Amino acid sequence: MTNPTISLIERRVSANLFDASHTLTDAEIEELVRLATRAPTAYNLQNWRFIAVRAAQTKARLRALAWNQPKVEHAAVTFIVCGVLPDAETLPERLQPSVDAGYMPAGMPSAWRTAAGGQYADPQAARDEAVRSATLGAATLILAAEALGLASGPMVGFDAEGVAREFGLARDEVPAMLVAVGRAAPGNWPQKPRRPLAEVLEIS
Repeated sequence: MTNPTISLIERRVSANLFDASHTLTDAEIEELVRLATRAPTAYNLQNWRFIAVRAAQTKARLRALAWNQPKVEHAAVTFIVCGVLPDAETLPERLQPSVDAGYMPAGMPSAWRTAAGGQYADPQAARDEAVRSATLGAATLILAAEALGLASGPMVGFDAEGVAREFGLARDEVPAMLVAVGRAAPGNWPQKPRRPLAEVLEIS
């Protein structure tokens, strides 16, 4: 019997063609993001934000900043996936539910706050972590969409500064990726062949 998770990974495609008549409800969008936020983040920072661009007028604004890619408008929703520069001071609050549940010792959030504060004092390290968190969230969003019978198309071809300006991103928010989600239209390519494992894997 084939494992359904493996089947999902193997059948997923990066869609370029979407059914422009298809829409997603607020509840469906919320479920996609709820699942996306199950992705891991360092220290459980959960340092991401998802902007669901659904209205026709807003999609047109985003398309203009995304090299005029039609899928931005044709998909039911296009997410702007943002990483947030890590703020160690948020950790006690974000980790308290783990303490309350008995998963984590009471003193650990304070220790993690100190460790994270040192680790992300370097601006490049902080930006790298924001992009990592956004990317993990986007990847999980893509798999969530597939699991719910939807197609997705990730995009890095966009004007990041323009998106930040046009959509009012805060100074600590980094727009890392766009992910179009909706019902696939006919004509999408199948998943493209991958390089041989011998070229990408080293076991030591």
